[in-house]
Amino acid sequence: MVVKTIDAKTLKKMFLAGAASLEAKKEIINELNVFPVPDGDTGTNMTLTIMSAAKEVNALSNPSLEELAKAISSGSLRGARGNSGVILSQLFRGFTKEIRNYKEINVTIMTNAFQKAVETAYRAVMKPKEGTILTVARGGAEKAAQLVSETDDLVYFCKEVIAHMEIVLEQTPDLLPVLKEAGVVDSGGQGLIEIVKGAYDVLLGKEITFSTEKDSKITSSGINVERIAAEDIKFGYCTEFIILLEKEFSKDTELSFKDYLSSIGDSLVVVSDDDIVKVHVHTNDPGLAIQRALTYGSLTNMKIDNMREEHNEKVIKDAMKAAKQQEEDAKQQVASKPRKKAGFIAVSMGDGLDEIFTGLGVDYLIKGGQTMNPSTEDMLNAISEVNADTIFILPNNSNIILAAEQAKHLTEDKDIVVIPSKTIPQGITAIINFIYDRSAEENAARMTEEMQKVKSGQVTYAVRDTSIDGKEIKQGNIMGIGDKTIMAVGSDIKETTIELIKSLADDESELISLYYGEEVEEETAEELAEEVMAIYPDMDVEVHYGGQPIYYYILSVE
Repeated sequence: MVVKTIDAKTLKKMFLAGAASLEAKKEIINELNVFPVPDGDTGTNMTLTIMSAAKEVNALSNPSLEELAKAISSGSLRGARGNSGVILSQLFRGFTKEIRNYKEINVTIMTNAFQKAVETAYRAVMKPKEGTILTVARGGAEKAAQLVSETDDLVYFCKEVIAHMEIVLEQTPDLLPVLKEAGVVDSGGQGLIEIVKGAYDVLLGKEITFSTEKDSKITSSGINVERIAAEDIKFGYCTEFIILLEKEFSKDTELSFKDYLSSIGDSLVVVSDDDIVKVHVHTNDPGLAIQRALTYGSLTNMKIDNMREEHNEKVIKDAMKAAKQQEEDAKQQVASKPRKKAGFIAVSMGDGLDEIFTGLGVDYLIKGGQTMNPSTEDMLNAISEVNADTIFILPNNSNIILAAEQAKHLTEDKDIVVIPSKTIPQGITAIINFIYDRSAEENAARMTEEMQKVKSGQVTYAVRDTSIDGKEIKQGNIMGIGDKTIMAVGSDIKETTIELIKSLADDESELISLYYGEEVEEETAEELAEEVMAIYPDMDVEVHYGGQPIYYYILSVE
């Protein structure tokens, strides 16, 4: 089989197949993360990134390469999560820049696109590290450059490029010792190969079915569609959405909302969880359900299905019009707030930590952290909510900094300063050291300098057996993780936390701060603090409720 050119129709299929391939392997890729923490996220981040673009691509009926390129680039840029997701979006951005002005892609254009993709991704990373997804991508581009003068057959060309990328992937442990010790290849590189292999299958003529929905008979609201099909359908539209709450949603409010939905439909499910409400209802007028929901906040994940296979475009258009109007109203509300000289956005991961950041003057909190890295789109939405000349963003996680930087480059009407805080304690220290009568440049320098004096630690459990920095770790062990590596391993939370503190504290340390998580009782945290004070009588020891998931303690030593 010989293929000499790829048109937009074929490339669309290839991209969607690549997305489906990555989604199918995301958990395997997550398992390749070096640290055995319960939130390995490379596969998840890359999947969410490519799916953001795939949804835009899938919505195009008969696109040109230019339209396809725009959808891939814009969707992945805004949906990028984590370092791996941002790098992937930059690879797509460079690739699409090269192909967008053509009607078809041949071996020469493909080679140039690979090269542009790698150049763009390397430029996006301040300190590129070899042995990562970047190395695997570059290996593919270098092999393409070797083959371009040898063949015009894209099937042979892509087969050889993929084979070489797999060889480079196997070499990543030789470039990153931490990969070799953990016995894994680079997870981001593996994810990239899954994408190109999925795309290659389409080139071979395989039919790949892409869906943005999981292959399951159970919907996101837990409704069994087979049972519904067997029932007499009284209300024709299955309506689902999530409310991002912007006002108090008390028990009484929830009951009132349920009563209203019951009056216009059936098969009702309303699940309230902190600042979101998941809604499922069968109704003959989805617009009414959506209009009422908009009084509580903004909507996302909207989905309306006609269970009688009838199409009522007016209902959906009216509903989307209402959602758009709500968005415009929200923008006007932000614009009506007094313009500030400086505003703050912080990524937080627990209600206690939320209160601390809010008390320190943060204007907008993004829910996230290590367990779920916010996307560039999340950052842009937060920026739009803060009416300030200069906005300081505190990512508070090394895996979120690139997404924040990407949002900065996509923002034109405000000055964005990304303070590269890698931990929650660093973020807290950074904002404490902000001085209002100083310039943005002076504050950025001061905040960055002061936060680097903080030693941070986190205590969690291991999800698999591994070996890191000479430490043998078994599944279920408690781990004390410092700024760069795992510093303590044990079977007891308190003992491991104390061991971690001992590794961080020195003669110059003055303050130890403990932020206990949602699984730790206040009394337990106070008992730990007392033992720490007994060990370090000359230091101040503070205890704060963090409420963070997964991590028993987040701590700092200053």
